[in-house]
This record gives sequence, C-alpha cells and structure tokens, in this order.
Amino acid sequence: MASWQEFERQAPELAGAARRVMDTCKHRVLATLRKGGSPRVSGIETTFRDGELWTGSMPGAVKVHDLRRDPRMAIHVASPEPDAVDPSSWEGDVKLAGRAVEVADEVVLTSPESHLFRIELTEVVWTRVDGDELVMTAWHEGAGVREIRRK
Repeated sequence: MASWQEFERQAPELAGAARRVMDTCKHRVLATLRKGGSPRVSGIETTFRDGELWTGSMPGAVKVHDLRRDPRMAIHVASPEPDAVDPSSWEGDVKLAGRAVEVADEVVLTSPESHLFRIELTEVVWTRVDGDELVMTAWHEGAGVREIRRK
C-alpha cells in the first residue's frame, strides 16, 4: 500500500491530474463493505496533510464499523459536468482504491469524538475525454502507470 506521497513519487503526472480534479470539488463518495459483503456508499470529504490522504467520520457512523471490520475501500471523485459542445474540456473523474487505516493518536486527531482514517492506495484511475476517445490513466501499486483509450 502506498501513501499519497509515495503515489506522487511513482506517478507524478497522474498524481498532479488527480489532485487538480480533487481540488475542484469538496465532496466524494466512499464505498465500503457491509458485514454481509454488499457495498455501502457514503458521502465524505478528504484532506491532504503530511504527504497523506485523510478522511474522517462522526462517531457511530456505519462506515466506521465497515472500515474497522474490513478496511478495503474505494473513493470516487466527480468533477463538474463537461461542456456539452466540448466534452474534452471535462476535467474528468478520479477513482482511488486501497484501504483506510484508522488513526487513534490524539496528537493527530482534530476531535477526540471523531474518527480519522489515513488512506493507503493500491490504485488510482483518472477518466476523461480526449476528442472522441474515453481515456483512462491508471496507476496500480507495483505495476506503474498505463493508459487505456476507447472510442
């Protein structure tokens, strides 16, 4: 698993693009696994600090129970809608996958009642439009970056 900083080191151009998309809107969608294995989606916000990507939660949230039981997760970051006349102007969407590691260190926590998770990455994908092609630039831990184009 890689920290955000390690991902940036391995894939600087993709990390820069992902960060630009992430900076365009505040809200994200987190996917976790319920006890029975079915997916659950929750709205979240993320922050960058000390080379890490973080997310938090209020006490008692079901996503906290999901992540404590199984830390695997995915985050979807949507950007504003593209111009209908020029789809290539769309910033694209970013998907992150990996695991969320709960941090209980009171020095790091902003509030003792809240929950804080550091995101460790295994995959980052930036999807966008280029002309008449859908372009996906993907980084996978241990495999590097590759680009996929579809018409």
